[in-house]
Amino acid sequence: MNAVEIEQAISELAEQPFDAAEFAYEFLRAFGNKETTIKRLRSGATNKSDLGGVLQTNNIHIVACAPGAVADTLNALKASPATTKNKAKFILATDGTDLEAEDLTSGETIACAYTDFPNHFGFFLPLAGISTVKQIKENAFDIRTTSRLNRLYVQLLKDNPEWGTSERRHDMNHFMARLIFCFFAEDTDIFVSDNLFTATIDQMSNRDGSNTHEVISEIFRAMNTSIDARTSANLPRWADTFPYVNGGLFAGSTETPRFSKIAQRYLSHIGNLDWTQINPDIFGSMIQAVADDEERCALGMHYTSVPNILKVLNPLFLDDLRAKLEEAGDNARKLKNLRERISKTTREWFLVPLFAINEAVEKIKDGTISEYVYDPKRAALIKR
Repeated sequence: MNAVEIEQAISELAEQPFDAAEFAYEFLRAFGNKETTIKRLRSGATNKSDLGGVLQTNNIHIVACAPGAVADTLNALKASPATTKNKAKFILATDGTDLEAEDLTSGETIACAYTDFPNHFGFFLPLAGISTVKQIKENAFDIRTTSRLNRLYVQLLKDNPEWGTSERRHDMNHFMARLIFCFFAEDTDIFVSDNLFTATIDQMSNRDGSNTHEVISEIFRAMNTSIDARTSANLPRWADTFPYVNGGLFAGSTETPRFSKIAQRYLSHIGNLDWTQINPDIFGSMIQAVADDEERCALGMHYTSVPNILKVLNPLFLDDLRAKLEEAGDNARKLKNLRERISKTTREWFLVPLFAINEAVEKIKDGTISEYVYDPKRAALIKR
């Protein structure tokens, strides 16, 4: 099994009602253990646990414990002679409410709510023979997010076969790019409240997903309607809370593929991830999975590496912000003012139209970028 398949398997396990008697076996199955291996552990033939749990030699010692006994059980697992004798690399204790684990080789530990343990699946990848170099561990959220987006994409094409044709591929890619923006925006203060996009869809959609496409379409229409045109647009009150987004991403048709109950569930799961923990540098990879370069240009979107982004942003405002930070020192008032300015600045630059970015790139090339700043009211570069 690869990392994406493992993430899906343990996510499904975490969503099921906790079964103390079956957890260890289902956990090992999620990491690719074959049925013959599970059968031998279940029979006791290869289960070496001395604590009433499941100990797989050279792998992991797991105990599903009594409520509230997770920490004590983890200590017992670590002190267990069987853990040492059978060279377990990991120990894990859970009561179905909390979960704690330790990598006995590195000494790293995790402690989280049981339902959140899929967020740490990268920690356990050695159980499947996958080397957890630092990059893989740090990108566990990235892998999980991309995996869920892929599942939604596949399900939507299954529910809407016509959207998978060459004639509609551009529309499907455009739709997925809009979703990625909304998921990130609702967790990073671009929208007026946390989880606004996901919560609105959950609240306004039918349970079977039959009107989800209509709800999303109205949200997209709102984000393509300028503030001065809101009254005449007759937007639903719940959609009117979404901001106007320039740059072309929400321009044009707001037609949305239909959602089945399964697709709506996938959408909700993606929205409930904490997108602040996702590396923004992979958004390009996400978008590239659903749109090619030409289509991204048409949407007003480009994926640029972090070093090249900084070449644009440093002279435009980051250098100035760093200078202001140094000037503020320990002055609480100045630091507060700077924080407010940073919040405003990052929000403005997230919505910069493509032509302004292209202009900034050209000025970098000719060496004049330091003479300009970005004016959000004009949506253009102006002389300092």
